[in-house]
Amino acid sequence: MKLTRRQVLAGLVGLGVAGLGAGGVRYWLGRPENVASHDYELIAAPLDLELVPGHKTPAWAYAGQAPGLELRCRQGERLRVRFINKLEVPTTIHWHGIRLPLEMDGVPYVSQLPVLPGEYFDYDFITPDAGSYWYHPHTASSEQLGRGLVGPLIVEERESSGFAHERTLCLKSWHIDEQGAFTDFSVPREAAREGTRGRLSSINGVSLPTLELPAGQVVRLRLINVDNTITYRLNLPGAEARIYALDGNPVAPRPLGKDYWLGPGMRLDLALKVPAAGTELSLRNGPLRLATLKSLASAQAAGDWPPALPANPVAEPDLSQAETLRFNFEWAALLASPNQAGPARYWQINGQAWDIDDKACADRPIATLKKDGHYIFVLRNMAQYQHPIHLHGMTFKVLDSDRREIIPYFTDTYLLGKNETARIAFVADNPGVWMFHCHVIDHMETGLMAAISVV
Repeated sequence: MKLTRRQVLAGLVGLGVAGLGAGGVRYWLGRPENVASHDYELIAAPLDLELVPGHKTPAWAYAGQAPGLELRCRQGERLRVRFINKLEVPTTIHWHGIRLPLEMDGVPYVSQLPVLPGEYFDYDFITPDAGSYWYHPHTASSEQLGRGLVGPLIVEERESSGFAHERTLCLKSWHIDEQGAFTDFSVPREAAREGTRGRLSSINGVSLPTLELPAGQVVRLRLINVDNTITYRLNLPGAEARIYALDGNPVAPRPLGKDYWLGPGMRLDLALKVPAAGTELSLRNGPLRLATLKSLASAQAAGDWPPALPANPVAEPDLSQAETLRFNFEWAALLASPNQAGPARYWQINGQAWDIDDKACADRPIATLKKDGHYIFVLRNMAQYQHPIHLHGMTFKVLDSDRREIIPYFTDTYLLGKNETARIAFVADNPGVWMFHCHVIDHMETGLMAAISVV
């Protein structure tokens, strides 16, 4: 039986952390390389982090790290993850951006029951699309994501991408004070506006890191916004960088330009031509530094730009036969009166505010679509705040906007700007009841979510 080098190394890493009880252990050591499967055991459990030097933060983590273990498989393979809940609260895992069967989508009381403390759940699905994705709970989301329950999922292309080097960068701000104690994950005044921001920025759980990259090489940077709230205005002054994929889906390579707005839940695959050894670049959010990229001498010959990534097998919507549906994303703070029973509702879609505590809410979908039907959604933001609009279970094509020029592309999350109207289109080819919501978490939890049924 022939093993790949990666299988052997991964198996040894698993043995090195003292067996299955340590969490995050890959238990596929010994599988033949022609079996299209990667298996993981993923444990959610408390973990103390030193986010502020000298102080402990009582985080929650996947596989003993926050952000969680980077899961990887190849396009078209079956991903099998045994998820074990060692927290004291119920939780689930949603696989953000993956087109999968409803029962694997991780939404409590819609696709599965919550995984209770001490229980486990086996997630098992094919990964049809290559790209950068991530995973997180869909239960008590503001707290659970806020405490650290986020992690990257990388689906590699079937054939070599042409990138010899890559790094995954998870962007997250932490809701903590100067002593590392958690502050409120959702503040009503902020939830009714842009969302509740964290105080301490981080990349892969480290504030203001220095990331070492090989000089002269073209490195693929997989940037994943796992934040509850913040839209990052990413920029790399003085760098040669090109965009290769948006939210997991390839695009024709083009320069990064001045900046790119990456909303919560969104991903950006950049190719960076690393400058001469000893050079430092600043990865920034607007004017604020997020990380220093430092080039180190490399014995390899200088790399060249790889070719465009192959397109994912997403059905092309036929606009000539598509039915048009309209969705207004509205501010509705008047619904949140002091005498209101249940959760606050500051936001609504087409006059309907989602009740995060109503287990039957998904039984009243905002729209019912015909399976394999072609649809255009007109998304209208009637507020002064941005909304990254995310659709579960399917991939849509962004067509155009009344606020900016759009080169049409496929995605699962679109950053709808203030007072913007945009059109998206897709083929409703995945039956089920799918969540359609803003990925600013406390917007979602205060009304800005709906169910879309495909039958």
